[in-house]
Amino acid sequence: MMHAEDIRTYCLQKKEVTESFPFDEHTLVFKAAGKMFLLLPLNETSLAFNAKNTPEKSIELREQFTNIQPGFHMNKLHWNTIHINDEIPTQLIYELIDDSYNLVVAKLPKKVKANW
Repeated sequence: MMHAEDIRTYCLQKKEVTESFPFDEHTLVFKAAGKMFLLLPLNETSLAFNAKNTPEKSIELREQFTNIQPGFHMNKLHWNTIHINDEIPTQLIYELIDDSYNLVVAKLPKKVKANW
């Protein structure tokens, strides 16, 4: 079973990632070069996180998995809330984190990426 610390460790292994609590003391936010790519609520009874994806992929995931829903308190076109349970394979969870990170990094200015 996956835990919040597993997600945190995975996110922090990525290049130029920082973590902070910019909204409240319960929502851990991961940023790549200052841009959010994952939100991890720590006060929930069950493990879930918000991650970015393309609009097409977001819809596809929501249709395939009942525990992937439009992003809570986020732009529902680009963000999903992933409720972690046995329905969603661990490998897919890591892929969703990677997709979110890669989408954010791809939109960073070349000047920022050049310093990596």
